[in-house]
Amino acid sequence: MKILFSLLVFLSIGACQAVDPLSAKNDPKTRWWYIGFTEPAHMTVWVETSVVEDIKGRIFHSVASGAAARSDHEDGTENARGWVGIGGAGMPVLGADLPKRIFVRWQSIVERKTYAGWIDISETTREMMRNSTAQRCHETPQFTANLSAALNLGLAPGGIIQVWVWDDCFRAHKVDRGQVGIEPLGPYLGKNEGRYAWKIKDSSQRYIERFGIPYGSW
Repeated sequence: MKILFSLLVFLSIGACQAVDPLSAKNDPKTRWWYIGFTEPAHMTVWVETSVVEDIKGRIFHSVASGAAARSDHEDGTENARGWVGIGGAGMPVLGADLPKRIFVRWQSIVERKTYAGWIDISETTREMMRNSTAQRCHETPQFTANLSAALNLGLAPGGIIQVWVWDDCFRAHKVDRGQVGIEPLGPYLGKNEGRYAWKIKDSSQRYIERFGIPYGSW
């Protein structure tokens, strides 16, 4: 009788696990997490380089660079204030475990300044990254779970870095935030005669002339 009872309990547990609509156990996963960048409307940035230190203390250089995601539509409002339309996360951080901290060096095109520094990634953020792929979204259990964890770094005038992380329903959450200093060597560490990647766009110039740069809104 004890054997029969134990068998029934085992089958019951197995059945519950099999019908769990949120289980992501057999869903496909990528091996690495992803990183991306976002800029406020009209506040163009160019990412020169980024570096990741993972939770095992390993350093990964040049993980992502280039243009950031943007939304520059002109609607007559101060739409550069705050963060609107967070971009995706496009580059895999190959070989890295979850991040302990991230270094970014970027050009603030509208300010003609270059910023550089580290931002610490909290354990709360890492836990959100883990959970983002651990199960399917409760709103759409018929779809597989996120393929990978992802971070996005918003880069703003004044050296502001705002970090977002996506949950299991792929909603972006504001998490860590920091402010870094100016790179004293200037753009490209002084190796490009002080030239920036781009000129200030006409739309950005019009916005700044009308509204200014909204420091303190990020």
